[in-house]
Amino acid sequence: MCGLIGWVDTQRNLSTEKHIMEKMTNTLSKRGPDSSGVYSSLHVLLGHRRLTVVDPEGGGQPMIKVIGDNTFVIIYNGELYNTSEIRGKLKDRGYTFKSYSDTEVLLTAYIEWGEECVKHFNGIFAFGIWDENHQKLFTARDPLGVKPLFYTQKGSSFIFGSELKALLAHPDVNPIIDSEGILEIFGLGPGRTPGNGVFKGINEVPPGHCLSFVEGKMRIREYWKLESKIHTDDLDTTVEKVRALFVDAVERQLVSDVPVCTFLSGGLDSSAISAVAANYFRNKGLGDLNTYSIDYQGNDKYFKADSFQPDADARYIDIMSKHIQSNHHDIVLNNAELAAALKQAVKASDLPGMADIDSSLYLFCREVRKDATVAVSGECADEIFGGYPWFREPELINSDTFPWSRAVKERKSILSMNYSNLPLEDYVNSRYMETLSDVPRLEGEGAEEHRMREIFYLNMKWFMVTLLNRKDRMSMGNSLEVRVPFADYRIVEYAFNIPWSYKYCDNIEKGLLRRALKGILPDEVLYRRKSPYPKTHNPAYLRIVQNWMRIILSDPTSPILQLINEQAVSEIVETGGVSFGKPWFGQLMKGPQLIAYLIQIDTWMREYNVEVR
Repeated sequence: MCGLIGWVDTQRNLSTEKHIMEKMTNTLSKRGPDSSGVYSSLHVLLGHRRLTVVDPEGGGQPMIKVIGDNTFVIIYNGELYNTSEIRGKLKDRGYTFKSYSDTEVLLTAYIEWGEECVKHFNGIFAFGIWDENHQKLFTARDPLGVKPLFYTQKGSSFIFGSELKALLAHPDVNPIIDSEGILEIFGLGPGRTPGNGVFKGINEVPPGHCLSFVEGKMRIREYWKLESKIHTDDLDTTVEKVRALFVDAVERQLVSDVPVCTFLSGGLDSSAISAVAANYFRNKGLGDLNTYSIDYQGNDKYFKADSFQPDADARYIDIMSKHIQSNHHDIVLNNAELAAALKQAVKASDLPGMADIDSSLYLFCREVRKDATVAVSGECADEIFGGYPWFREPELINSDTFPWSRAVKERKSILSMNYSNLPLEDYVNSRYMETLSDVPRLEGEGAEEHRMREIFYLNMKWFMVTLLNRKDRMSMGNSLEVRVPFADYRIVEYAFNIPWSYKYCDNIEKGLLRRALKGILPDEVLYRRKSPYPKTHNPAYLRIVQNWMRIILSDPTSPILQLINEQAVSEIVETGGVSFGKPWFGQLMKGPQLIAYLIQIDTWMREYNVEVR
């Protein structure tokens, strides 16, 4: 993976501003530690930082390709998993290639098919292509939003890049939030409205969208969207197709010129990926697969099972690592380091995130990166096949808001008097209703089945993107590329129309996926109940974040104080989050994580000199 940044202004000579582009590009050094480059022309500057994964010699960027009298330049972050197929089609059309990189294939695909090139790609990507003759910029983001792409317009300038920090390094882009930014942070955070960059005037290309900028005008459109169709396959056929799609997706994503590993939690999804990967390694003579898991000091003593986390991971990790004969590595984090890394996580995300759910992943990826450059992970299976409680529990299914973020009134209660009149509840509700209005309807579908379709759509457009954002920033903040096979658009398109009765077959969450994985996993793992990403249960962590937040509250210069009801937040701190009453977000962001989220807001405002207007 890589980092990209671009600046287009057809009303201005940018060739004299290369020093600014170099500064912006260097903010992305963690995304691309191996090399950097800048393309300069009269009206465009393109910067790139590279993490070398495929074709070390031939894949450098910005990459230039001259066809006739026209020059095309690309900056690209991602991986194509059908590179050879596309290259074959392009060779049949007379194109030649100087490298075996997917970068040159992607650029050539645009030269041949124009904006329709995105319909040929299977992969995770964000890119910008400059057409010199037509003075046109074309950018696009992958269907599920695995790779980020932000942008802003300042006068006649259009600026775009992989991360907010790169845009903020431009002298005309300032770290300002207005009422909408406050509503995003306190009403929806750590989620974000699709396309919203939180900072005033900064947006994000939504997943499955492409954007063009020509003659000072921007046009954005959706090139990929889910469609509702009648599912005609019977259950056995559906199981076979899911299995075939999954295995193919995993194997496509194991191609690399650098070391590849997998994350292994002992849960269904990561175990399945690790099993397929280990088998692929054996068949290709690549040796034993390296697998990695995360845990926390004291969890063996303090973990308590509940309906959300029915058991700990360790026993199942051991079963799986022995079953696939992997070279397994346990990474155990201490709680002081976990809390301290809240700051690092904010600087990796450029926004408040999922508290220690982020910082733990940041530290985990830091350790994995010592041995590997590419990892494969199990995100997206729960959103696609129905693994969360809100797919099964009637109260959550029939919630009148996002079922993973129901504490809307409680969220508003912690805003200061100056912002207590902000329409937080209306803002959240409007985002929820806008998403429901986008759900594709299937003629003749019953109310209950359509509601389940809505729940899946909400998860894919909101909850899943939040987790993908987290995985991208925490991994790339450590120069580690993480691939997510369940985000293969073919799996998503097929699964979206599978009826709930199939997905929940055998009366267990992800029953369909379990059937598809029979024979790949040992039964103990295959039928293990869903357990979420592990978090610390050590009371020492709660004490650390309580003390940190007390310091913030007692410091009159703390920037968060202008936004919060100090008495309400103090009560949250002193009760360990009990006074808030509900989880802040998802299954994991409860008491200690809520306090840590508030710490991250304050840290973000300090580190980025955020101005509230």
